[in-house]
Amino acid sequence: MKVILLQDVKGTGKKGETLNVAEGFARNFLIPRGLAVLATEKSLKELERQKALEAKKKAEELKNAQELAQKLSKVSLTLAVKTGAGGRLFGSINTKDIGDALEKKYGLVVDKRKIELKGAIKSLGTYPVTIKLHPEVTAAIEVQVTSGE
Repeated sequence: MKVILLQDVKGTGKKGETLNVAEGFARNFLIPRGLAVLATEKSLKELERQKALEAKKKAEELKNAQELAQKLSKVSLTLAVKTGAGGRLFGSINTKDIGDALEKKYGLVVDKRKIELKGAIKSLGTYPVTIKLHPEVTAAIEVQVTSGE
């Protein structure tokens, strides 16, 4: 019996695949649990339409990530923070601080979970920061930390 999987099924296949499975497996397990539907002409056309929409959405996300990376390549971020003796910061600078500064100064919205720091920024200086915008797109900026009493 030919079915289209609506969800990933361990040991059987991934979402969106069209498979030939045993009739009992389909009628007693997959279809009643909402894991699959019969592969009719109508359901196959719907599957193709959904795949086309998903491909279009992924292409749009990639395009947006590339545009944001282009804008970020022109950015040099300077953060003025309170410091103590020897140029040590009170606290540290984290990804949230960098994301907030990018949004405040340049209007670029970057999710803090996409910003990658090599380690905590706890002293004055210039630090390289990588921003992973998309699985295929990364941007690199430099964050300069200065004393701002």
